[in-house]
Amino acid sequence: MPSGLVALAVGGFGIGLTEFLIAGLLPQVASSFAVSEAAAGRLISGYALSVAVGAIALTAATARLPRKHVLVGLVVLFVLGNLLSAVAPSYWVMLLGRIVAALCHGSFFGIGSLVARSLVAPERKSRAVAVMFAGLTVANVLGVPFGALVGECWGWRAAFWAVTAVGLLALAGIVAFVPGGHGKTPTAPTALRAQLGAFRSQQVWLTLVATALGYGGMFGAFSYIAYTLTEVGGFSPSDVAWLLMVYGVGLVVGNLIGGRAADHDRDRALLLALAGLAVTLALFGLLATGATASVVLLFLMGVFGFAGVPGLITRVTDYAQGAALAASANVSASNIGNALGAWAGGLAITAGLGYTAPLYVGAGIVLTSVVVMAVAVHRARR
Repeated sequence: MPSGLVALAVGGFGIGLTEFLIAGLLPQVASSFAVSEAAAGRLISGYALSVAVGAIALTAATARLPRKHVLVGLVVLFVLGNLLSAVAPSYWVMLLGRIVAALCHGSFFGIGSLVARSLVAPERKSRAVAVMFAGLTVANVLGVPFGALVGECWGWRAAFWAVTAVGLLALAGIVAFVPGGHGKTPTAPTALRAQLGAFRSQQVWLTLVATALGYGGMFGAFSYIAYTLTEVGGFSPSDVAWLLMVYGVGLVVGNLIGGRAADHDRDRALLLALAGLAVTLALFGLLATGATASVVLLFLMGVFGFAGVPGLITRVTDYAQGAALAASANVSASNIGNALGAWAGGLAITAGLGYTAPLYVGAGIVLTSVVVMAVAVHRARR
């Protein structure tokens, strides 16, 4: 495994930590700044919105720069954002720190995925992307419990100091081990006009839509999974933490399996992953009252939910001729899908359809993603 790929995975781990650990720290942060729970929650929603904006804006602004230099700048931005959060004297400075840290998120994974695939042989490109995203999936498993544990022992600021240290480690690794010059080859257009030209491809748009719908369906169900597990499955609130770790382990497994499968037959792997996720969510809705079935299906939800990620990224960048803007747009599409999915799931609950409704809504959204991907595959083969 190239050392540069490990450095990218460490960066992904740090970015994943700063995204997820705040959930376990919200009560402490709200108490520290004397703000409401809703205001503290904006530290999460503000981050997500900034990811969607930053992914496109920063990638476009840095289109002419070598990709290694851009990655270094993005990680510096990440370190500064978390450092600002760690020393924040007020809620608004804390929110600013979250926004600064979030701006690098989408561009890092978009540009980083292109650099990752350039470090290995072409037949291993999806696996390389999976390795980089392994840092994010591991952070999903550890982020919330890590934040809660560190916050309980040393206070919530210590958690952001720890993430800052991870960022510095990733920065040193990228500077030392990622080869320079990425983005200067004819197969990786750097001019903004050339990158915008990639969006003339129908396949790029179909893949972006499939990404948004696939993520949206999964996140629409996952956003309310704690209610499903406690109100329908009969689990106690204290069980939710380890159940979410089961889901996180599924993400790690799915990411690695999906990367390997995509290198063999990418379109087939994507169709199977999305169809598997739709079936899993529907079955979860039917069997949510059973404890054993809930644990198994929660794990499978993670597996199928992330199995398509490496293939979706390499597919959109292949049809975009390596344009970094398309790779970052894929990250933005996933975050837009997350927001819409959570909104749709909330509507179902508000309509009085019960706490299994988000699972069925998610299954329907993912099924739409399967249809879009099937159309894309058919037209590509034709």
